[in-house]
Amino acid sequence: MKRGRWWAWAVTGALLALILPARAGAETDLRTMLGQMLLVGFRGAEITEDAPIVRDIQAFHIGGVILFDRDVLSGGARNILSPAQVRTLTASLQAAASIPLFIGVDQEGGRVRRLREEHGFPALPSAWEMGQGTEAATRRWGERTGAMLADVGINLDFAPVVDVAVDPQSPAIGALGRSFAADPQAVARHALAFAQGLRSQGVLACLKHFPGHGSARTDSHLGITDVTATWSPAELIPYARILPTGVASCVMTGHLFVRSKDAAAPATLSAAIVTGMLRQELGFDGVVISDDLQMRAITDHFGLEEAAVRAVAAGVDMLLVGNNLQYAPDVVPRVVQALEAAVAAGRLSPQRIEASWRRIMHLKAELPAGGRGPEARTRLED
Repeated sequence: MKRGRWWAWAVTGALLALILPARAGAETDLRTMLGQMLLVGFRGAEITEDAPIVRDIQAFHIGGVILFDRDVLSGGARNILSPAQVRTLTASLQAAASIPLFIGVDQEGGRVRRLREEHGFPALPSAWEMGQGTEAATRRWGERTGAMLADVGINLDFAPVVDVAVDPQSPAIGALGRSFAADPQAVARHALAFAQGLRSQGVLACLKHFPGHGSARTDSHLGITDVTATWSPAELIPYARILPTGVASCVMTGHLFVRSKDAAAPATLSAAIVTGMLRQELGFDGVVISDDLQMRAITDHFGLEEAAVRAVAAGVDMLLVGNNLQYAPDVVPRVVQALEAAVAAGRLSPQRIEASWRRIMHLKAELPAGGRGPEARTRLED
């Protein structure tokens, strides 16, 4: 992998905020704006110049990537082998990009953590275990997690989970210890502390799964998840308390049906929930990220390309495609072309795309040193 383009990382966060949004008015930049709306997974613990992910970064200008330790389909390793290897991988990815990448990972703790002890990373307790202690201790765990992620060039953690453990046996949340507590106020306090710890180390925090997954009796990885009969507005309390602080600039949607709010679409594809509840009622103007669009709750009923268009129409800014539950090397061209066709057909307006672009660029301006990993920073200083 060539080590060029380091000049791009010399742009400071403030300059990034001024320059990149200004380009959004040009029609020729539609593909760049659409590409920035994608966060995708890929195969490989290292990358070569002919890897599909390099094409996606350079030709389609994707906004970011997500790393996994395990390849679901093969059962083997995927992107994470050791701290040194991850550090090299993230530096190579950033070196390929003309706009700094979000490099994200699910590092919640407990059962859901991609950087594990067997690969040389420190242990991290589950959210439930953290919730039994003090908020000060939870913040320290957030700081340790943030330091570990920043050290290997990861700048976005899809955590903390702010789902309330309404049902302690909920298969995707309570049964896995992914919630801090059954009390929404306690969830808010501990999630805020963990997010503060992450941000103190320069790592972005992403709250999930809006509007609340903790009462679900099924797992959206496996199919339709309807929480209409079990969800309550109390599950919004952590969002209402944390979002005004500005500590968490991202929210991830869940593929959850709340038919009292939208009878036809799950939250990720629902304007009533994303735009109505999250943006208008809670006043959130940060970046909204979808949960993985390859989960069966989406693919079994809508299809990837159609779901991508509907999610953007609903108000989602970034589309997460893990490319792990399924794998397709052409997934980025497919989604970008579907979005381009939707703009051409009038289903999505250029103004709607530009609004997401501006939110994404504003968030990237918050990344330390323009989004560089530690190796990039060292190279600039050499």
